[in-house]
Amino acid sequence: MAGEPQDDCLFCKIVEGHVPATIVRETETTLAFRDINPQAPTHILVIPKAHHKDAAALAVEAPQLAADVLRETQTVAELEKLDSYRTVFNTGSGAGQTVWHAHAHLLGGRGLHWPPG
Repeated sequence: MAGEPQDDCLFCKIVEGHVPATIVRETETTLAFRDINPQAPTHILVIPKAHHKDAAALAVEAPQLAADVLRETQTVAELEKLDSYRTVFNTGSGAGQTVWHAHAHLLGGRGLHWPPG
């Protein structure tokens, strides 16, 4: 069920405190933590605490929560003193999504060229 914790979800386990993570910031609705496989000097995941399978589902099922995630990427970027940064949502396995819990990748601290890939 959308919004409910999933027993087999890594990010739900992080939210519940069952799996350790390096927490950067926490709000009532979101959690931000450092990626364990960073692709930039700053690589932080910002997730909704409620389980939604991907960004598209989050936008449909909980648009205010999607806005909370986006707002938190900006707040975390400011806390990390990033002048510029990239926010990425991978939606679907073909786009590189490997954890089926909506999450934003906040990347910064180096030049991020376009196109990515």
